[in-house]
Amino acid sequence: MSPETLHEGPITITRKGMGFFSVEGTEEDLLIPVDHTNHALSGDIVKVASTGMYRDPMGRMPPRASGKVVGIVSRARETFVGTIYEEGGKVMLSPDYKKMHVPVEVRDAAGATQGDKVVVRMRGWEETSPYPWGTVDEIIGRSGEHDVEMRALALGQGFSPVFPPAVLAEVKRLETEGRRMLAEEAEKEGRRDFRKVTTCTIDPFDAKDFDDALSVRELPDGNVEVGIHIADVSFFVKPGNALDTEARERATSVYLVDRTIPMLPEILSTDLCSLNPNQDRLAVSAVFTLDREANIIDEWFGETVIHSDKRFTYEEAQGVLDAGEGVLHQELATLLALSQKIRARRKAKGAVDFDTPEVKIELDASGKPVAIRLKERKATNLMIEDFMLLANEAVAKHLSELTKNGGAHFASLYRIHDEPDTDRIGNLANLLRVLGYHLKTSPTGKVSGTELNRLLAEVAGTPEEYLVKTATLRSMSKAVYATRNIGHYGLAFDFYTHFTSPIRRYPDLVIHRLVKAHAGGDPITPAEMQAFDRLAAHASEREVAAADAERSSVKMKQVEFLADRIGEEFDAVISGVTDRGVYVEEQTTHADGMILIRNLGDDYFEYDEKRYQVIGRRTKKAYRLGDPIRVKLMAARVAEKELDFVPA
Repeated sequence: MSPETLHEGPITITRKGMGFFSVEGTEEDLLIPVDHTNHALSGDIVKVASTGMYRDPMGRMPPRASGKVVGIVSRARETFVGTIYEEGGKVMLSPDYKKMHVPVEVRDAAGATQGDKVVVRMRGWEETSPYPWGTVDEIIGRSGEHDVEMRALALGQGFSPVFPPAVLAEVKRLETEGRRMLAEEAEKEGRRDFRKVTTCTIDPFDAKDFDDALSVRELPDGNVEVGIHIADVSFFVKPGNALDTEARERATSVYLVDRTIPMLPEILSTDLCSLNPNQDRLAVSAVFTLDREANIIDEWFGETVIHSDKRFTYEEAQGVLDAGEGVLHQELATLLALSQKIRARRKAKGAVDFDTPEVKIELDASGKPVAIRLKERKATNLMIEDFMLLANEAVAKHLSELTKNGGAHFASLYRIHDEPDTDRIGNLANLLRVLGYHLKTSPTGKVSGTELNRLLAEVAGTPEEYLVKTATLRSMSKAVYATRNIGHYGLAFDFYTHFTSPIRRYPDLVIHRLVKAHAGGDPITPAEMQAFDRLAAHASEREVAAADAERSSVKMKQVEFLADRIGEEFDAVISGVTDRGVYVEEQTTHADGMILIRNLGDDYFEYDEKRYQVIGRRTKKAYRLGDPIRVKLMAARVAEKELDFVPA
């Protein structure tokens, strides 16, 4: 790589201010020393020039290729959420964002005082100043209060609970005209009428919006017609209107432990678009004729009108199936039998069955966590998932077939999932070897979905099951949105898209517009299609931000739940090993914490990277990844979402 070559891309900055920059075609990232980062922040798009080899003056790392930032193309973030404090006569912001390695000087606090949680907009960073500066955009409230901290998590990732005035004006119009618009559209001839076909929704007990419904009827020839009906959000949210502009910007709903920050206002998400029982609703549907082995005999995609006969929770539908009788028992039993065949076929193709349980946190009225448990996945959960996957795959194939002539007029959006990186699979295989498991890989370092399923079946029920599942998940590539299809590794699909959740995901809304356009509805303009690449990148980025906010809200409540139990002992498993110490996961709440290396015991412990362990020099006492361990809780820092443990 010649020194004069400039590279453009995102930079990663550590908490100590050191930068790393990935250059295509090179195995090791360029190291950007602290004094060469030129005020870049983690995630910024920067221009970097190579500066030859860096030699650590302290001799702690071997020489490596380095570079310097010569220009900042765009900032990853313009606003930061954090807590106000005062130092040396200046008002400062301590950012919540862990990757922000410096505080921000606040030059206009807008009335905020020490201890307030605020949103600060970064305004500049003078060359001679150690810190960037900004002004307060919004005072969220007092740091440490439940409601304030939850809002801060969302705002910190760029999600606001408040809709802009132009959206609220459209909401007002829909409140007066929406029902009339819906009723008139339901009677139009262009829509296929499913109102007399038995239809139901099955959702979590606390769901507020129902964006998918299933209809089922037995046909005279013994086959079964299954309709997968998805809320027709695109009827109300038209390209370019205020609702559409805001939904595109948000790209997704966010589900924190105690609240939803919706992509669409409630008049749509829980009312006009929600497939509520006993009401006519507009849908975009994928309708399949299946034989008794769940093979597709025929399929149809288009606009429909439906009338849901029953709103089930997963538990209620499961109860009907378990009892062998009850409301819509025959229909549910037919759907379950077909879904199990669909699932078996997918698994035989090599779809990876992670089925990692989610943590569910119960809160009291004040937002205090009172119980933490793992969500149980029932047969009805899997049944709904199977039919949603069937629809997503079939719609992706359908649109691909219609758009295969290429060119800007024939774009589509795909949900793609690349094969796992061979280095990551190598690391996973090493970790599994340490835990006593063998992962079979090809000579080129690849692994099949079937082999991963075999491994996951082997660890089922063992103490290290959760750990192995998590490590395997982390070794996978990330699924993203794209206009170029490469298939979906995890699901073993050649074609896949998101069609089934337009109330909470913008890409699904775009897919609905495409389905309608190809069925003779409003055409998608070339300008809209040319924006698909940007849209895919934006939706992928917002999805990651939403997941970060959701994970942080769970972590905060796990720490808060354990904060009253300092000094108590718990069963845990070692979930990570570093040169700083070992990470442990408490077994009932699945909360993560750390035992610092100095607190492991009366010995000098050394980090053995190859064996995923730290080992005492004198006693040879080893702490290995996956080992069960009894721990004592020493500290719980709710604001930092951190727990400190020591061996019990």
